[in-house]
Amino acid sequence: MAGNDNDTETGIVLGFLEEAEQWQLLSSQFPNCYSRNDNRCFKVYRSQLPRKNDFYPYDPPLQERPVESDNDADVLQSGVKLCRVCGCPGPKSCSRCHAANYCSKEHQVMDWKKGHKNECSTNATSRSDGFLKHEFLFPEFELVTEPEEVQVKEEQCEADEIQKTLELSTVGGEALDEKELDNVAMHETEDSSAFHKFKRRTELEPHQVLRYCRRGSPLWVSSDHVPKDEEIPNCPCGAKRIFEFQVMPQLLNHLKVDSPHASIDWGTLAVYSCEDSCDQGHRYTPEFIWKQDFTGDQPGQPGGTACQ
Repeated sequence: MAGNDNDTETGIVLGFLEEAEQWQLLSSQFPNCYSRNDNRCFKVYRSQLPRKNDFYPYDPPLQERPVESDNDADVLQSGVKLCRVCGCPGPKSCSRCHAANYCSKEHQVMDWKKGHKNECSTNATSRSDGFLKHEFLFPEFELVTEPEEVQVKEEQCEADEIQKTLELSTVGGEALDEKELDNVAMHETEDSSAFHKFKRRTELEPHQVLRYCRRGSPLWVSSDHVPKDEEIPNCPCGAKRIFEFQVMPQLLNHLKVDSPHASIDWGTLAVYSCEDSCDQGHRYTPEFIWKQDFTGDQPGQPGGTACQ
């Protein structure tokens, strides 16, 4: 992202996706549900380790392909093999090639129908990283981050658009009384203002898939379904949960899901985590996620195309 004298950093870190080589990829996921403005079909977990720990090296790995080794790409250091469908521990293996591992009979059958039947043979290599990708798995990318920069300029006035909304006097051909008109105009004005703020802020970097700003505020796509403080549960340790980052709708385009009734969809996903970053040991700790969808009359939805 090229900067100039008219740009200033906002303190927000943006995330972008880049094509990742196969050796950089560790696991896969697949979609299975969708429900409007409902966060129950999403899970978010926090895992934090000090820089010096028993699992990862102190210094980051080199950004170059490592020397080939005999280690199985799908085997953890613990020796547990992973299901090639979902990434969970896979104690079962294909009886023909012994290279594909599964967590259950259901995933083995699913994989067999999706192509493993054709690529499997008794002469197959002991490595499974050469197997074909599944249609039901998300494509995998590398997430890279860089600071957000915005141009220092005056915000454009929305007076004309607000006035146009206030001049509406009928809905569905029926006249509204003054109180109903005020309520409709106020709601539509607030919702339009939130969406245009979202659009203006993201149009400078339309490919962003993540916005990170701990203790900041989410960039909402609508004035509807915005959480109140009491709707964000505290951490089990008793500390308050605060906003940490949000997932943007542009990610849907990379995941190649554009039919909300067939798969997943969102306007934005806001993640709230423990304010004290409490120590839960070497395990994953559930945190809170809030799902907000685009409203029906907003352009560029579904599928997050408003950010294209």
